[in-house]
Amino acid sequence: MNYDFRNTATDEKSIQLYSDLLSKVFPDTKKYTTAFIKWQYDLNPAGKVVGCDAFFNDELVGHYVTIPVIYTLKGQTIKGLLSLNTATHKEHQGKGLFTQLAQRTYVQAQQMGYKFVIGVANQNSTPGFLKKLGFTLVAPLDVKIFIGKTKCYDPEAAFFHSAWTKQLVEWRLSNPENQYYKNDACIISKTHISLISAVLSQKKYFSEFNHLNTHSSVFKMTIGHNLKKSGLLKINLPDKFKPSPLNLIIKHLAGFPDSIDSSTIYFESIDFDAY
Repeated sequence: MNYDFRNTATDEKSIQLYSDLLSKVFPDTKKYTTAFIKWQYDLNPAGKVVGCDAFFNDELVGHYVTIPVIYTLKGQTIKGLLSLNTATHKEHQGKGLFTQLAQRTYVQAQQMGYKFVIGVANQNSTPGFLKKLGFTLVAPLDVKIFIGKTKCYDPEAAFFHSAWTKQLVEWRLSNPENQYYKNDACIISKTHISLISAVLSQKKYFSEFNHLNTHSSVFKMTIGHNLKKSGLLKINLPDKFKPSPLNLIIKHLAGFPDSIDSSTIYFESIDFDAY
C-alpha cells in the first residue's frame, strides 16, 4: 500500500483525528480526549510533539509520537524525547507501519537536535523496539508497595535523570484526565486499586507544590528504576496488578554525549504517563 506520511501536527483538526484513532484502537482507555491530546502534544513547555502519521486515501491509519523531555547527565542538560502514543488502524496492522513511523520520527528528532529517546514498553512491544528500532533495554521497572512515609531525596549528580522545572511540573500536574494530591512531602495519584496511591516522585523539590489537596491511602506504590526504598512492609506488586507498560528502554541519537550504565539511570512515575 502507498501511504502518505506526514509530521504530527497540533491544529484542532489533527488533534481530533488523533483522539478518534487512539480511542478506536484502545476502546478500554478513556483518556484520549481532545483536551488530553492537546495537553500532551501542544502545551508541554519543553516543546511540541515530534511524531509521524500515516494516511491512506486521506484517512489517518497510523500514528506514532514522542514528546520533548529535559534530562541532566553529570551536570549537563540534554534534550530528549519520551516515546509515547502509537496506534495503527486494525485494517493496516501487520504491514510494518509502526516501524516506518518510528524511523521517520527519529530522523526528524535528530534533525531537531534531540539526543535520545526514552520510553517504557510493554511485553509485546519491547522486542520490536529492541530488534527493529535500535533501543537498549535498561531494566524492567521496579514496582513496590509499602505503608508509612515516603523517603524523599535528590538523585546523585552523576545520575542520568529528568530535570523538572517548576513550569514543567505545573504542566505535568495540569493533566486534564487525572488528579494529583499531596501526601507527606510527595505528589501522589490515585490508582486503579482503591487502597493504593502512586507516588509520582521522591525528589525533594516537589514538596513545594502545597496547593494540592491532601489524600491518604492505606498503601503507597513506587514505580521506577534506582529508587530508594521507603516506608515499611515493602512488597513486590504481583504482575497481574501492575500498570503496563513496564520495561525501561532508551535509544541514543546522534550527539549523545556519553555511554550510560543502567545503574546510574534514575527514572520514576512522573517521568512517563502511567499516572
